[in-house]
Amino acid sequence: MRNSFILILIVAFGIMLYGLFDAFSGNEQLSELAKYYAQKENIEKVQAANLVTAVVVTYRGLDTLGEVTILFLTAAIIGFFLHNKEEKRFLRENSEIFITAAKLLIPIIILLGVYIFINGHLTPGGGFQGGAVIASAVILMILAFPEREFNSKFFTYLESASGTIFVLLAALGAIIGSGFLDNAIVPMGTFGKLVSAGVIPIIYSFVGLKVGSELSNILGNFKAVQSDN
Repeated sequence: MRNSFILILIVAFGIMLYGLFDAFSGNEQLSELAKYYAQKENIEKVQAANLVTAVVVTYRGLDTLGEVTILFLTAAIIGFFLHNKEEKRFLRENSEIFITAAKLLIPIIILLGVYIFINGHLTPGGGFQGGAVIASAVILMILAFPEREFNSKFFTYLESASGTIFVLLAALGAIIGSGFLDNAIVPMGTFGKLVSAGVIPIIYSFVGLKVGSELSNILGNFKAVQSDN
């Protein structure tokens, strides 16, 4: 009886999805808002080869600030409920192959994450993607070296400093520039070069550090204190 009910639900859900996909037709041209962003003069204003980054960090930068705030609150809530210094767990010793591979890969992964958010204004990627890559290095470190103490204070301070600088740069645009998160408060540089797009790569670098720190703290809060006894 239960299996029949589940089957009916699956069929009904499939019929509903079929109706949605059957009636779907993709956009053949950009919307009016997208056309505005894609205009040559607007690209030249921000001097960012990656137009998506330009939109995320400048035109809708307030939304990005809200997103990193939500991520911060998520990390804080997880830390509040899961942090437990009294819990003890006994883990099997890792293999030499895994430990050696981790020692090799961790710095490479961190370097890749930094590369992604530093070049976010030139290539696909940015602060959120680079921060997530850095957090993957942290979880590899936790798995490979579970006996090592996780320094959550370092990531907390790094997250706070990055978020504060992000807000200050945004406010500075309103004070000495033309508006909130104005990227022209520093020299715009040469289009397509690493030093270009004004303050965009600086902001995205701090967004990357902030996201990486928050995700790392989430992972650290899942890590209980270990005991070799």
